[in-house]
Amino acid sequence: MGTVLFPYPKRDHAENPPREGFPVRPRRGQEPTNAAEEAGAIALRHMNEVIARIQELEEALEDPANVWSRLREAWRAAEDEAKPRMAEIVRQSRRMQPVLQDLIKRIRRVLRRHRELTPLDRVQEMDRASMVWLSRQPGRSIAERAGSAQRILATVRRENFDTLENRVLFAYAKLASELAREWLREHPRATRSDRYISVDAFRKATRSLVKLLSDLGVTEAQAGITPNYVLMQDRSYHEVHENWIRLLERQKAEDDLWAWQAETWTDFAVVAIILAIDELEEAELVAQSPVDWHYEAVGGKWFSQDRPIAVFWLRETNRVVEIMSRPEAPGTLLTVARAHVALRITDPSRSDPPRRVAVWTPHAMLRLDLEEAATEAASLLQQLQPLATSEIMRDGLIMTPAWGRAEAVEEKRGNVRLKAIALGPSGDELSRGFSEVRAFVRSEIYKGAA
Repeated sequence: MGTVLFPYPKRDHAENPPREGFPVRPRRGQEPTNAAEEAGAIALRHMNEVIARIQELEEALEDPANVWSRLREAWRAAEDEAKPRMAEIVRQSRRMQPVLQDLIKRIRRVLRRHRELTPLDRVQEMDRASMVWLSRQPGRSIAERAGSAQRILATVRRENFDTLENRVLFAYAKLASELAREWLREHPRATRSDRYISVDAFRKATRSLVKLLSDLGVTEAQAGITPNYVLMQDRSYHEVHENWIRLLERQKAEDDLWAWQAETWTDFAVVAIILAIDELEEAELVAQSPVDWHYEAVGGKWFSQDRPIAVFWLRETNRVVEIMSRPEAPGTLLTVARAHVALRITDPSRSDPPRRVAVWTPHAMLRLDLEEAATEAASLLQQLQPLATSEIMRDGLIMTPAWGRAEAVEEKRGNVRLKAIALGPSGDELSRGFSEVRAFVRSEIYKGAA
């Protein structure tokens, strides 16, 4: 028995299987104009915040000995909406400002030859076509053939800024300006933060650069161009080309991220559970699977790892807690429960079978009814009890997007306990939701402890 996960459609509906009522992902650089587009903008903002929380793991991996403590500090900062999320456009706003300032002072130009009617006293060069034109004019001398205007067709050299490197610069500035505007729109409460100020200044700089290049007659480069000598050898132009490619790749990956948000949400839930355990004073990380970070998400998954992803030993309580994410061999209980995440709690000093805690991570574009979800999951756990032979699985956790309001609901049926938590990736939704996750995890870990 398995679960088939279908991607979210780009439009509000899709076939095979029939899906409808989805928010539409807003187009880049456009402001929402109606309720449907506003819903899409909210969904996109939520997706970006979830991605930001997961991408902070990439930065934390730079210090392998303190991965989870560094990540925990980043999540605490995310609870304050006045501290906006990190993003590629934030990194580039800091790195590319001096690069653009350097290029503005020395925008490359070329001298190109054109034929045009030129006053006689300014003629410096004539080519074959100009000589042929002059020979066909009436008159015996050059002055007579120049006519009353005293102009002849001659070769002149004019400055031209429409080079490949400037087209790439134009395309980069335009794309960066649009992405900066989107990022600023998603963080209206962070106007005094350093990141907001940096991105806002970058947006103004790139917008001014777009106007300057447009006035100089530069056109926009299309994606997929082959870089010329200047783009490869000039340091500043090379930086622009590299960062333009990086932004284009992020935009291309956005389609995949939008389609597979459910997988990304599962990664978010797994990281939240690990952080809740890691902050326990007696918790010691005794084993951690190598985390293979993907520069771009693959099917909505930002990282892959062996199973389990982390194993903690509680020194004083003498218990081992394993966090499993998408286990290859989930066992009968998890398979029937269709839970992709689980906790496995073992007491090495006792002969009792291990306890499993099923974790469901349903993602939806609309807020789920927590009470209904908790009731259905508790009923399912009750039905699974006859299958429990080598392991115990009487408790469960549901982690789902809050969509504006963090909440927790608990359902008990006999010896079965189920908790449903709605949490978000930032602000109060993250703060309150993560507190509920922390409380549940601790209650499970210390359950039955002396």
